[in-house]
Order: sequence, then C-alpha cells, then structure tokens
Amino acid sequence: MNAPVTLEVEGLRTHFFTKAGIVKAVDDVSFSIARGQVLGLVGESGSGKSVTGFSIIGLIDPPGRIAGGRVLFQGEDLAGLPEESMRRLRGARIAMIFQDPMMTLNPVLRIETQMVEALRAHHPAMRHDEARRRSVAALAQVGIPAAEERLAAYPHQFSGGMRQRVAIAIALLNKPDLLIADEPTTALDVTIQAQILSEVQKLCRDTGTALIWITHDLSVVAGLADEICVMYAGKVVERGAVDAVLDAPLHPYTKGLIGSVPSRNRRGTRLAQIPGMAPSALALPAGCSFRPRCPRADALCATAPALEELRPGRLVRCFHPQEGGTA
Repeated sequence: MNAPVTLEVEGLRTHFFTKAGIVKAVDDVSFSIARGQVLGLVGESGSGKSVTGFSIIGLIDPPGRIAGGRVLFQGEDLAGLPEESMRRLRGARIAMIFQDPMMTLNPVLRIETQMVEALRAHHPAMRHDEARRRSVAALAQVGIPAAEERLAAYPHQFSGGMRQRVAIAIALLNKPDLLIADEPTTALDVTIQAQILSEVQKLCRDTGTALIWITHDLSVVAGLADEICVMYAGKVVERGAVDAVLDAPLHPYTKGLIGSVPSRNRRGTRLAQIPGMAPSALALPAGCSFRPRCPRADALCATAPALEELRPGRLVRCFHPQEGGTA
C-alpha cells in the first residue's frame, strides 16, 4: 500500500520584486513527497533550491513573496496560512536545518535553554527534567561528546561543525512530520556526515518523517534519497527515482552535473564541465534557460519546454531528452 502524501507542491512561484526587476527565484516548481520518503533537491548555487525550502516553511521576507502555486502539507495549504498558524507548525510538525547554524542558535543563550524551550514551546505540559533528558539524548544522537555537560555551553564555545550538530539535534527534537535540510552536513567531516545521514534515515524509517534534502552533492543524494528533483534557474528540469535519474539522465543539465563528479573510474582524465555560467535571475534567456549552455540546443529551444512525463515516474523539461542515455 502506498504511503500517504505528506507534502505536495503545485506550481510554486516565489518572486522577489526588486528595484532592478523581478527575480523569479522559484518558477513553477512541483513535486510531492510521501510519509517516510526522502527527496533530494539538487542543482548549482542559485538554482532556487534553498528558496524552495524557505517558501515551504513560510520564511520569505519582503521584497520576496509567494506569487503563485500551492504548498499542501497533509492536505492543508500553507501558502495562505496566517503567521501565527505557521509558528505553531514550525519546529513541531515541520522543521528546517539551515546551512548556517547561527541562523538557528541564539548566541547569548545556553544550549540547554534553547533546546528545552524548543520542546516546551510545543509541549507546554512537559516537565523541565524530561525536556532536559530528551535534549541530552538528541545531542548524543548527533555525536556530541559529553552531551550532558555541553548543555551548559554557549554556541561560541563550539566549533562550526559542532554548532551544526546542535542545530540538527534541535530540528530532530520534536520528531517532525516534515524535515527540510538545507545542506546541513557541508561543514562536517565525512565520518560525522555519515553518522548524521544514518540517524536521519533511521528517523524517516522509524517515525515516518518525510525529508527534503537540499544539496549540490550528488554522492550524498545517491545514498540517501528515494527520489530526486534537479533544479536549474528556478525550475525543476528533471524528476524521478534517484537510481533511474543518476544511472540514465535525460536532461543535458543533469548529465553535465553527473559528468563533473570526480570518479576513480576516470583517474588521469580531465573532468567534464558544463560550459558557460548559470544565467542571472534578472536576465534569463528566452525559452529554455539552459539553452546557451546546452550541446543539444536548436531553434525549437527558443520556446519554453514544459515538464513532461516521458514514462511512468520520469519527468523532464526538455525538447531533446536523451532517451536511454547513460551517465
């Protein structure tokens, strides 16, 4: 039996209305994620991955705003939800791990205060000793040594990687229904990264938490995600099961991303690279945004392609997808 859908994003558009013009940071993004499923959101810097995450959780500040689309969380549209209702959801049923842990941690409060408050804000009847016990367990879960002693520390007394682990522990405290992770392991060494990934997978498996993992690291997505969305210039250009997309990419951008990953099988040869630069969001080319960098582009690509399902579960935004292509 199929798991119930936790989140459904339909035609999401998040635009920033600046003096220089309208920045379409997210433009017609659609995907869904079921209970216990992991979705990888990948692409170059500036592709719209993080803004998608911020849009879902309602953290878009002026001059930005959601200009269209729906964000359905367990059937409820978050896009038009009042701020007070969103505050009740954040940290309890929906949590986000930010790339910079200092966006999560208050520099003037002890770790214990921040973790206990994160629990009791959503569980007012919880006793302080129970909240403290759960905080210690969460810190130990993400590899903080002497977890009980470190509760008394301030954020500046931790290294950058340790602060990120604390931020991850806070996000996991309430066992949310949806967790959005914005490149949370970038500052961690590979052994701790593996530990965090293992704990996150266990959380999804044991509690049914749906996870959106935002990253540019395809090797992490390959071992973590069930499905993958590849983004470019604010749009999803390819979507499907992670093994199918990474083994046989259909979009030339996806193929370029995979080809640029170092591999022991290609030692001694030059890495492939995608020519050119990602376009400015203020000056996107007409038609397909990837057209100036694409080896398959022709006159047809001057018109914008739609995201179409070529076969069950495989969607691509391209007039010339490479059917049967291999990475």
